[in-house]
Amino acid sequence: MEPLGPGEPAQIGRYRLLAAVGEGGMGRVLLGVAPDGRLAAVKQVHRRFAHDPGFRERFRREVDVSRLVSGAYTAAVMDADPHAPTPWLASVFVAGPSLQEAVDATGPLPPAAVRRLAAGLASALTGVHRAGLVHRDLKPGNVLLADDGPRVIDFGIARAAEGGTDLTHTGAILGSPAFMSPEQADGRPLTPASDVFSLGALLVLAATGRSPFAGVSAPQSLYNVVHTHPDLRALPPDLRALAEACLAKDPARRPTPARLLELLGPLPPVPRPWPPGVHALIARRQAEVAAVVAKPPKPRRRGLRVALAATAAAVVVAGTITAVTLLDGDDGATAAPASTPAPTPTTSAPNPDPLGPDKLRGVDVCRVLPSVPGTGKLTPEIGVHFFACTYETPQGQWLELTIGGPVSAKGAPSGELGGLPLSVEDETSRCTAAVPVVDRPAATIGVEASDAAAKFAKPCDAAKSALGEAVERLRAGSVDSPAPKGSLAAVDPCGLVATATAQRIAGPVTKVEPRGLHECHWRAGGDVGVTLERGSRPFVSKDPYYDSAGTVDLGGVTAYFTTKRFNPAKVSCGLTWSHRPIDEKASENVIVDYSTSASTLTAEETCRQAQDFAKAARSGLPTP
Repeated sequence: MEPLGPGEPAQIGRYRLLAAVGEGGMGRVLLGVAPDGRLAAVKQVHRRFAHDPGFRERFRREVDVSRLVSGAYTAAVMDADPHAPTPWLASVFVAGPSLQEAVDATGPLPPAAVRRLAAGLASALTGVHRAGLVHRDLKPGNVLLADDGPRVIDFGIARAAEGGTDLTHTGAILGSPAFMSPEQADGRPLTPASDVFSLGALLVLAATGRSPFAGVSAPQSLYNVVHTHPDLRALPPDLRALAEACLAKDPARRPTPARLLELLGPLPPVPRPWPPGVHALIARRQAEVAAVVAKPPKPRRRGLRVALAATAAAVVVAGTITAVTLLDGDDGATAAPASTPAPTPTTSAPNPDPLGPDKLRGVDVCRVLPSVPGTGKLTPEIGVHFFACTYETPQGQWLELTIGGPVSAKGAPSGELGGLPLSVEDETSRCTAAVPVVDRPAATIGVEASDAAAKFAKPCDAAKSALGEAVERLRAGSVDSPAPKGSLAAVDPCGLVATATAQRIAGPVTKVEPRGLHECHWRAGGDVGVTLERGSRPFVSKDPYYDSAGTVDLGGVTAYFTTKRFNPAKVSCGLTWSHRPIDEKASENVIVDYSTSASTLTAEETCRQAQDFAKAARSGLPTP
């Protein structure tokens, strides 16, 4: 929270202003007091919107409809003036952390709290949809946790900024990709079912600490939303069934908010719905707000901030996106001391084993299983990653095959399959069977069979049968999968940057660690990761999670960067560029992510080192 600066108005409409809460993509949010003494979050729209007559009309229309939204789990609109020189809107102020802040600070919520969150969000959406609105931007920053339950904010306002245009324009994307619905990511018309999909993603974040579709880049997250089936194995069975229903790709198959409340059933009343750590955050926010109300700070120079930055979650705007200029060249690279011992190399002579990483890396996963005994011909439907493909059986059943994904198997030991140790994870609605990649036990070859629609009489039998067929075909070398010219599929990311080069750029390297078959990390002054992926074409991110975003030239190739400072010592810079186009929307991409954990580097300096690492990696890539 920031004191009001010199020359700033002391009042907007009927609201006496106390402080500035935050500023984002749509405008500034101020802490105000209504004539009746209620606190309000007063949003003053950016001037660039104020000069657009079309925006003013959309803003007026959406505000009029938003006034019809009521209920215990929404921050109600109190007042607005779309005709003011700078349009503004006031809503009930909620002194509590956002869902994202709560999860970041205290970890995932326990199942009972997630159920209450689900009930509150479903109730809120019932009111929003009853008023004829689609929220369009239901994300962790737009859900606040109050003492008695969640509050949904910013309903209907995103539509005014979008203005009915396509989702993307001039290379930018509106919203948070990891929480969009597939139809929103594709730019299709939205219905209330879009919000239900976002609700499902929020439940997974609350229960696990991570969006089910979050990728290493915004384009990958967007691609995951449209094409991949999420991994929900970490959720309890009842919450998993609820999330699976919400996350159906087909909007017509998702339950309504009212149906979600029926599935949840009646919840007993409790005095404190959240874990103690979350209630401590709420109490801290309330104390900070009370201090401002009791003694409003005197105006002072803008830029000097006081505590309560997290209260910006109570606003109805996205976080600030700032483009910064990044420097090219090798200046600033850190030289490693000559005496620093080099880590054990992770690349050596190619492993000839057909089930080893070098042979598996270039396999087209969607060509491995043309058929399975007892099941019939399989049709590959979704092949997003280099390492995963989803197949459909003639009976409409689904099997997902992964080869060397970045996550190891979690199942229990279950004997052997093809001479390899077999692990099986048998759950209520699905089963996963996996064997380790030879010489890379942290990576697996696995098949997941889902029984969400009761199509598999014995999902584990189906998973093991398909896995056995895949191992047999891979071992026999009978998978015809010629890689396209210049493809990244067969490239070993750990072999792209020599240890000496990595040390010159990032400092002494203590470990080079492969993750799966298409990702590698160098432990140095921080963590440098290189990921080779297949996903959406990169774009300039507008996700408010990042501090800055833009483009930078990598010697003739345009890379898209994001920066994020987590605390004074930890900052990260991510670079993504397209290596080889697949079609008009998708491409093979390279991602370099550099995160420092105990450094005094600025974001610009961190990105300069990330650029140096990216240029070194580019030199080892095949010509597209």
